[in-house]
Formats: sequence, structure tokens, C-alpha cells
Amino acid sequence: MPPEGAAAAIGRAAPATCIAHVERIPARPAEYAVPSRPLPDQLADWLTREGIRLYTHQVRALDAVREGQDIVMTTPTASGKTLAFTLPVLEALVLDREATALYLYPTKALANDQLRVLQTAEATTGLSIGPAVYDGDTPASRRPGIRQRSRIVLSNPYELHQVLPWHAKWHRFLAGLRVVVVDEAHRYRGVFGANIALLLRRLQRVCRHHGSDPVFVLSTATLANPDEFVATLTGRSALLIDQSGAPQGPREFVLYNPSGAGQRSTLTDAKRLFVDCIERGLQTLCFAPSRKSAELMGSWAREGLSDPSLVATYRAGYLAEERRGIECGLKEGRLRGVVTTNALELGIDVGGLDAVVIAGYPGSISATWQQAGRAGRTGGPSLAVLVANEGPLDQYYMRHPAAFFGRPHEHACLDPSNPAMLAGHLLCAAAELPLTEADHALFGDGLAALLGPLRDHHLLRDTPYGHVYCGPGRAVAAVDLAGGAEDRFTVVADGRLLETLDRDHAYREAHPGAILLHQAETYRVTAMDLEARECTAEPVELDYQTAPLFATAITPGAPDGEQRHGAIAVRTGDVTVVQEFGGYRIRRYGETVAVIPLDLPPLSFETTGCWWTFPPGLPAVLTAAGLDPAGALHGAEHALIACLPIHLLCDRADLGGFSTVRFSSAGTEGDGCPAICVYDGATGGAGLARMAAALLPAVAATARALVADCPCEEGCPSCIYSPKCGNDNQPLDKAGAVAVLDELLRLSATH
Repeated sequence: MPPEGAAAAIGRAAPATCIAHVERIPARPAEYAVPSRPLPDQLADWLTREGIRLYTHQVRALDAVREGQDIVMTTPTASGKTLAFTLPVLEALVLDREATALYLYPTKALANDQLRVLQTAEATTGLSIGPAVYDGDTPASRRPGIRQRSRIVLSNPYELHQVLPWHAKWHRFLAGLRVVVVDEAHRYRGVFGANIALLLRRLQRVCRHHGSDPVFVLSTATLANPDEFVATLTGRSALLIDQSGAPQGPREFVLYNPSGAGQRSTLTDAKRLFVDCIERGLQTLCFAPSRKSAELMGSWAREGLSDPSLVATYRAGYLAEERRGIECGLKEGRLRGVVTTNALELGIDVGGLDAVVIAGYPGSISATWQQAGRAGRTGGPSLAVLVANEGPLDQYYMRHPAAFFGRPHEHACLDPSNPAMLAGHLLCAAAELPLTEADHALFGDGLAALLGPLRDHHLLRDTPYGHVYCGPGRAVAAVDLAGGAEDRFTVVADGRLLETLDRDHAYREAHPGAILLHQAETYRVTAMDLEARECTAEPVELDYQTAPLFATAITPGAPDGEQRHGAIAVRTGDVTVVQEFGGYRIRRYGETVAVIPLDLPPLSFETTGCWWTFPPGLPAVLTAAGLDPAGALHGAEHALIACLPIHLLCDRADLGGFSTVRFSSAGTEGDGCPAICVYDGATGGAGLARMAAALLPAVAATARALVADCPCEEGCPSCIYSPKCGNDNQPLDKAGAVAVLDELLRLSATH
């Protein structure tokens, strides 16, 4: 049953005042094309039997790969990207009996989903390609056969990281490698992305050793800077294919805001809308912000339906067989609704759906469209509803729908030159093949700078063939692709390991007295052993939460770059961040009821940041206007960091900030002036602060609108309050924050 229009589909679930905006997106017809030269008969006959005509973007991808050109596809969800990168792979395998291909996916579920597609293609075309998944779940007994016979191997970056040291066993496969497919490439950003970029450089290096130079084919969500992003990720330029020839049915996209409507909340209203869609005959996905909320909403939805078996919950952590059953239930129509985490955001084939309900802004425009694109995959009409929470990004888009539907998507950032990550991958590379001067082209200037220190620490040894790894243990064991720190703490309750945390998260979430939630159970941390890196917890039943209090100070090093925006000079460079954890607050029903002191040594780390100063007279101007200078700068800092994810593909937690009325900059220009600094939360940096420096005027304009348009009087979580603030959001001055942002915009426009 097709959607009946947004108002009808939402029905009685909530008052019409909650509908902030309805965007009607018209249908788009298909655009077809013919390859520059005919496909091999086996493939041409296959497409004819299946009734497949190639869209323009699929033909463009095929012709580019034929010419040995790397490509990046940013066409929408359900536009046929899988066929676009699989068709040139199959052609290469038909034309060259020794050719092979590698498909890399961010999750095992995606690899297994694609395996079924390739197995079907093999059976219907008559090709002998032996597609196989090779990951941590692959039995040891099957691995030699895959290495010796499979022509398409599907894997993930974690497995590739472990496999590269054993590349000699993969000689047949690597020598014939013609195409490397990197699907969902937008997932590889920040610290994780920098590690994947270095991993892909190691792969290229090993391929060249075995005599191959594969084409890279990347598929990604829509980005503001796809060319720059891919060039940084792979170290190679790529042809951008961003115009889709696939048809699209009409879509209604509703921005729905429960805020201010009595006791309504994001989760309860999203559940009402989800149930209402199902009752109206619409097969619906509901995206929840967390595993716990997915389980809760799934339970509530089943209680609200006459037939609870029509709804299931889907998330990571389920057994593979259970996930497959849910996917098949959706595809076959037996399930009418599924509440899911972002585990179903990616391209797993669940058939054509009618509607999507998104409980809370997922953090980026790209992710929102990825989720909304799960509906209408068969070209029919569809409905998407974004249900806002009280967060600043959600509320900004509810008040500025044109910014959501008209703004270019976010910039994706990564920094493979980060010395902390580069050093680990150089050790891995040296364990795979001797490092030589020829590797400078892959790893950049950081290679020469790190060779000496790595030799001095007896991790590398110089030989006539180059530098080889000589450290203890396996080099790959020292590199965590996800960016987790080696300095990890364990949390133990009743002798049972609950979880592991890096030191930063341990200080914030597992300090003595902290209330810790784990799989819906509540624990209180009773002790924290800093030497053993172990936190001891006990189960409790309490009605309060805790949050740490900490003061942040930064010391900038010598600037290594500068972005000029009018009269504002935004400097970038290394910064030292020191955080003093002086206590924690106990909060009950949103109110702070007590502050308890803590005695922890300070945390210190080196990262990259950007900073800028204001004229020295700004505090006096603010004071004369009855505003608090420190609260004004603090509020502006919070608003800028809250709005950076509108422009950068990142999470608010990926960044930190610091503001001061009197900046100490080691005697450089701006010393003693008001200043704001934004820094990367990852040791060594992730490229976010450097990109923020370039985008500052646009971010400031967004932040100004966010704060000024918020209906609150003194500031709230929808504008200048930050859930990360270590000073309990004190001091803050909302009117002052607007004044500071106005001054920033005025200065950046002054020539």
C-alpha cells in the first residue's frame, strides 16, 4: 500500500504543531546508456535474461574502470551502485583468467550480503569466480582453498590488516589483483579513516611487490568534498561519478519536532509514528539512536499492535542467523516493521520499504539520507520522518529546513600524516617488506622523520635492502585500526569483565563513584587502580546519574599554518591539552544535587588545533552591555563545536574546545587577548581542526542562527549547553554568545 501523503500517514500520532516542515521530492525518470564497447557475451546475455538496462552512471563507471581509472561513486542509496562496480569486475575476470578482485566492507554483514549477490551472478552467468568471504569467522580449514582458488574475495579492513604480513601466501591472488572495491567509504573518516588510509597504502605497496597495480573503486554517501576525501584516503586521484541515472519515486520528507508539545519525547513519538505507519499498511523501518533505545522502542511497538509478530528489533550483537532471519522477513514481507540501530543504514538488501522513521538526527546529513533512502527502493512513493530531539543540531534543522534540504553535505576529514598512527603503520609495512626511499611517495614526509626515532627505540633495523621490523611481537598487534588507545582500563564487577575503556573514557565514565550503565544494568564504581588500570564496580539500584567536572587548559605550539578570514587570522598547529578532573556531579532528574571531589592526576595529550583571538577591547564592550565576557566566549565556543558536525562529517565528541578572556600564546601575536580554540579529541589529530579553520565563517554563521533563533531565554541543551562540558556549563551567557558570534562574523567580513 503506497503512502497516502505525510499528513495522512502521520495521522493521529501527534498534533499538527509538531510538523515543522514537509519537503515533497518529485519522482525522477530513469536515464539509460550503452557502454563504449560491447560487454562479453556471457555478461551481455545475463543482463538481457535479467531484463537489466544500464543506467548512465553504471555505464560511466564501467568505461572508466576499463581505462584503468580509479572512481568514486556518490549516487544515492538504491541507485544500483553494486552493479556499477561489480560489472567491470566481472568483465575483467572474463577477459583475464588470472584476474582477481578484492571487496572491502566496513562490516561482516555487508560482506555476507554481497557474497549472496555474487553467488547468484556466478550461477546465472556461468562464470567460475568462486566468491568467498575471508574474515575472522572463516574456518581455518577453508582459508587455503580461498587463497588458492577464489577470484573474488570479500573482507574487511581488520582482516586485511592481519593478512598483509602473510602476503607471500596470497601471491596468486595479489599478482592478479585488478580491482579493489571499497564500499561505504564515508565510514573511513577521522582517526579510523587515517588508519584505513595507511592500510590501503600498505596494500598498494604489497600489490606492486607482487606485480599488480589494481584500480580502486569507491562507493560513498554524498559528501561535500568527495575528490579531496578519496585522494587522501587512497593517495590517488579518482573520477567522481555523482549524477545518478536511476529512477526515483516521489518522496515526502517530514521534519517532526516534539519539542515544546507537552510531555512528548523523541522516542515515544517516533514509536507512535512507526506503529501508525504499520497500521496504515506501510512497511516501515524505525532507526533508533542506540541499542538500548532500539530494544525499548521495539518492545513498545509490539505492545501497541494487535499482532506483535509483525515487528522485530535489529541491532549489532545478534547472532548472524537471527539477523538473516529478520532481513529475509523484511524482504519477503512477513515483517511489516523493524526497529533498528544504524546497523541497517548500510546497503544490506531488505527489499523495497514504504516508510522510514528516524528517532533523532543521526549526526550528519549524509547518514540521514542514507537512512531515509532505505524506503522507496523499488521506485514507488515513500515517506521519511525525522523526529527531532532537544539537541542543537536537531533543533537547528527544525527551525531551518532549507539548511537541511539545500545545504551541500558535510566535508569528510582524515589525516594519515598523524605521527602517532603513521609510526605504527610504518612498523607494519617494514614487517611486510623492507622500507626504502621509494615508499616516500606512499607515506609522505613523515616517513623520513620517523625512521630515526623508530631505529633508536630498536623497532627498525637498517639492512642493505631497507629498514626491517625488529621489535618484539607482531607489528600489527600494536595498531588498533579503530583508534583505541593502548592504555586501556578494565571494568570488573563480581569478578566479571564488564567492558574496557581507554584512559580518557575511564576518567569520564569509570572514576570512583561513577554510575555506569551496562546492558540496561546499573553499576557504581567503587575503586580505580591507576597502576593496574582496573576499575571495580558493584551492581546498584539508584535514581541518579553522575558526570565528571574538569577544567581544560591548552598550550599552543608554534603555528604551522594560517587561514585568513578578513581581519581574523585562524592559526593551526600542535597543541597540548591538559585536563584536571577535580570532581563529579550527581544529577537527579536533570538537576545537580551534589558535587563530590575527585583526586586524579591530570590527563595530558598532544593533538592539533586551531585558534583565533579577538580585539583586546572585546571584554570591556561586553561588560558595558551588561554581558559576562567569560560566559559569552564559553557559549560561543559551545555553539561553534555543536555546529561543526553540520559542516564536517564528525561527531560532537570528536572535538574539544577552550575559551579564555586572556589568551596565553607564548608571546606570539594575540597574547593576552580573548580567544577560542577548537582541537581534535584524538591524540595526534584527525584533520578536523584544520578543516574547521578553513570553514570558520560558515560555521560561525550557522552557530549564530542556532543560538539567536532558539526560543529559550538563558540558554539550553538546544543551543549553548554542552553535554561534554567539564565546568557544568558554567559560566554561560546566551546574549553574550550571540554578541561574540556577531563580532566574529563582522571581523571575518572585514578587509
